[in-house]
Amino acid sequence: MRLKLHIWRQAGPKAKGAMETYEIADISPAASFLEMIDLLNENLLSEGKEPVAFEHDCREGICGMCSMVVNGHIHGPDKAITTCQLHMRSFKDGDDIYIEPFRAAAFPILKDLIVDRSAFDRIIEAGGYVSVGTGGTPDANAIPIPQHMAESAMDAASCIGCGGCVAACPNASAMLFTAAKIAHLGLLPQGEVEKDARAVAMVE
Repeated sequence: MRLKLHIWRQAGPKAKGAMETYEIADISPAASFLEMIDLLNENLLSEGKEPVAFEHDCREGICGMCSMVVNGHIHGPDKAITTCQLHMRSFKDGDDIYIEPFRAAAFPILKDLIVDRSAFDRIIEAGGYVSVGTGGTPDANAIPIPQHMAESAMDAASCIGCGGCVAACPNASAMLFTAAKIAHLGLLPQGEVEKDARAVAMVE
């Protein structure tokens, strides 16, 4: 595949950023989106140019660090995935692809496609934990939990804190992230004791 990439470049938090265009060829449809950027960076380095800065860690859709907006879509055009799970088969040969960082006041740009998501850390520090003494690991059946509650808690716990909800929200609100963290702890007996104080602290 041959592609034309339009990528947001910004040297630092206070620097003026702009879109820069790069052409790249011989991209396999089986390559992941981040692998494609890796190849671009190899080309840039071989030309003595600054590579594109972007965040990644697990590349398995778990860590949520690959915060990008691809062609106007959070994480890309495919649904319910992170950018690292996006593959080049979702695009066509000759496509123009626009790649930007998350655009939200709560996530200031640090460099290129990297944003500061420490606002989420502050929300978790305010109450995203269980502080009551729960003792050792209990037997799986020691505390009966209705199946519907366990499933609801697991659904809420599946939020990986990628920040996509904030980037997609016109108000840059962390409402969905905060609600998920409040729910996954408050629905279970170990976290129920602090559920009211936790909700107030995290919202504040």
